[in-house]
Amino acid sequence: MAHKFEIYKDKAGEYRVRFKYNSEVMFSTEGYSSKASAQNAIESIKKNGPGAPVEDNSQA
Repeated sequence: MAHKFEIYKDKAGEYRVRFKYNSEVMFSTEGYSSKASAQNAIESIKKNGPGAPVEDNSQA
Protein backbone atom coordinates (compact mmCIF):
# COMPACT_ATOMS: atom_id res chain seq x y z
CA MET A 1 0.00 0.00 0.00
CA ALA A 2 1.45 3.34 -1.03
CA HIS A 3 -0.31 5.39 1.65
CA LYS A 4 -1.07 4.79 5.30
CA PHE A 5 -1.74 6.30 8.70
CA GLU A 6 0.72 5.51 11.48
CA ILE A 7 0.21 5.94 15.21
CA TYR A 8 3.40 6.41 17.18
CA LYS A 9 4.61 7.71 20.53
CA ASP A 10 6.76 10.82 20.52
CA LYS A 11 9.63 11.62 22.88
CA ALA A 12 7.21 13.21 25.35
CA GLY A 13 5.18 10.00 25.50
CA GLU A 14 2.21 11.40 23.57
CA TYR A 15 0.48 9.56 20.75
CA ARG A 16 0.68 11.15 17.32
CA VAL A 17 -0.62 10.26 13.89
CA ARG A 18 1.31 10.71 10.69
CA PHE A 19 0.11 10.12 7.16
CA LYS A 20 2.69 8.66 4.80
CA TYR A 21 2.68 8.30 1.04
CA ASN A 22 5.48 6.21 -0.48
CA SER A 23 7.43 6.46 2.80
CA GLU A 24 7.25 10.28 2.77
CA VAL A 25 5.48 11.96 5.71
CA MET A 26 2.76 14.17 4.27
CA PHE A 27 1.49 15.46 7.63
CA SER A 28 1.43 14.68 11.33
CA THR A 29 -0.98 15.62 14.09
CA GLU A 30 -0.68 17.22 17.48
CA GLY A 31 0.09 14.98 20.43
CA TYR A 32 -2.71 13.07 22.18
CA SER A 33 -2.67 11.66 25.69
CA SER A 34 -4.32 8.40 24.66
CA LYS A 35 -4.11 6.02 21.72
CA ALA A 36 -7.91 6.14 21.45
CA SER A 37 -7.74 9.89 20.82
CA ALA A 38 -5.18 9.34 18.06
CA GLN A 39 -7.45 6.70 16.51
CA ASN A 40 -10.37 9.15 16.70
CA ALA A 41 -8.26 11.72 14.86
CA ILE A 42 -7.70 9.24 12.03
CA GLU A 43 -11.42 8.53 11.78
CA SER A 44 -12.19 12.26 11.76
CA ILE A 45 -9.69 12.89 8.96
CA LYS A 46 -11.13 10.02 6.92
CA LYS A 47 -14.70 11.25 7.45
CA ASN A 48 -14.23 15.01 7.08
CA GLY A 49 -11.10 15.31 4.93
CA PRO A 50 -12.38 14.24 1.49
CA GLY A 51 -14.90 17.08 1.28
CA ALA A 52 -12.80 19.75 2.97
CA PRO A 53 -12.21 22.94 1.00
CA VAL A 54 -8.71 24.14 0.15
CA GLU A 55 -7.85 27.51 1.66
CA ASP A 56 -4.86 29.19 0.02
CA ASN A 57 -3.27 31.60 2.50
CA SER A 58 -0.05 31.97 0.54
CA GLN A 59 -0.98 35.27 -1.11
CA ALA A 60 0.74 38.31 0.30
